[in-house]
Amino acid sequence: MSAADTTTPAKVPPPRQAPPPAVPKALRRRRTSGGAAVPWALLAPCLLILALVMGYPLVRLVTLSFQKFGQSQLWGFQPAESVGFDNFSKVLGDSEFWTVVVRTIVFAAGSVVFTMVLGMLIALLLQRVSGWVKTLINIALVATWGMPIIVATTVFKWLFDSDYGILNALLSKLPGVDMVGHNWFASGPQGLAVIMLLVVWGAVPFVVITLSAGLTQVPSELEEAARLDGAGAWGVFRYVTLPILKPIVVMLTTLSVIWDMGVFPQVFVMRGGHPEAEFQLLTTYSYDRAFVVNDYAQGSAIALLTVVLLLGVVAVYMRQMLKIGEVE
Repeated sequence: MSAADTTTPAKVPPPRQAPPPAVPKALRRRRTSGGAAVPWALLAPCLLILALVMGYPLVRLVTLSFQKFGQSQLWGFQPAESVGFDNFSKVLGDSEFWTVVVRTIVFAAGSVVFTMVLGMLIALLLQRVSGWVKTLINIALVATWGMPIIVATTVFKWLFDSDYGILNALLSKLPGVDMVGHNWFASGPQGLAVIMLLVVWGAVPFVVITLSAGLTQVPSELEEAARLDGAGAWGVFRYVTLPILKPIVVMLTTLSVIWDMGVFPQVFVMRGGHPEAEFQLLTTYSYDRAFVVNDYAQGSAIALLTVVLLLGVVAVYMRQMLKIGEVE
């Protein structure tokens, strides 16, 4: 073996690459500004439509709530007068308003709870039935969801009719039960319970379809591991399924609260266009003040207070979503 063979070959350094050409600062600023403008350009049509559809009514609502505006001002006999916070003072100082607020919150809370619980149960059931049963249930859900509110309200009004309602006839067939001629709307709690059932019936399909889509993202491996660790059905749901579905549940709960706080046609149609005092919610109460009493300013003030109340719900939703984002 020669000396040349035993000599370690020298390592040749890799060729130096030329640095990339420097981008001028003006060009970099142009690229950055252009990239930031693209999302706004894509959102511009939606923002424009929202401004046209919701901007003017909201501005007009705020303006009316700070004015004296009745029929005389509506027909132009008298000019609208600025009264500051007088409308809000009268509304907030009225005990009837607070009764309606409490009734609306209780009604919305009950509707949301029943909607979410029933929707979750049906969504979990759909994961355990055969394909054709799931198809039939989905068809029924979509048909329910697509039914117009006025039609659904009319059907429920007929079902609970005191003279010809099929529900009273069926209940009267039970031993010891006599519901013939029973008026479900003779008292506010019973009537609102019927309306709540109507609201839940119309809201459950959306909740079921959304939760069913979310359940497909729950890893079966985690559920199987929880069962092997000794968790029962409730333990698997509480510690595996529910944490994964939490963002969807928070979103659905918030949307349900907003929708149920704004229930109007169900109450209005069910009571023939003239809801009694025991059936008044914030939406119908604002409508009566504006178009029955013809005090458009107070009606606007009540509507604006309802919007502020709903903004509080949205703020809680945003806080919860931010917490979920921080955890993830």
